[in-house]
Amino acid sequence: MTPKEFIKQYKPFALETERKTGISHLFILAQAALETGWAKSVPGNMFFGIKAGKYTPPEKKQLLTTTEILSSPNLKHLFPLVISVKMLSSGKYKYEVKDWFRKYDTPEGSFTHHAHFFFQNKRYAKALEVKTDPYKFAEEVAKAGYATAPDYAEQLKAVIRTIERNSI
Repeated sequence: MTPKEFIKQYKPFALETERKTGISHLFILAQAALETGWAKSVPGNMFFGIKAGKYTPPEKKQLLTTTEILSSPNLKHLFPLVISVKMLSSGKYKYEVKDWFRKYDTPEGSFTHHAHFFFQNKRYAKALEVKTDPYKFAEEVAKAGYATAPDYAEQLKAVIRTIERNSI
């Protein structure tokens, strides 16, 4: 799917989420695009890579392969299955693992849950103070630990710029 096609198909969900929460639709679309490779991989309508929790019902969970960047080689106990662990030049460790993620009945369900996720987790309080600015929100979400990629904020901001260039 091209960025223009992605924007056309998913912008209505992002705009509705912005209307309900005040979180910039540009950020929402950018994160969905980044997390799915512009909708190349959307298992179980999961657009945001939200992990399943202890109390997630079994029918709302899926076991998927993912990459995590962590500070220790001794964190294998955090995952149902560890495929590999490699030390990076930064001194951190790249884990290829299987982990539990949320799944949704519809794309809209994923977008709605994603917005509520920020409000339900106190670690995003600082990000919510700048929720109307997609660039600042991206920085704060990354600082709060949404993803383990060290350059997550920069990746998000690059996708926001792509969306801005391709929006009609």
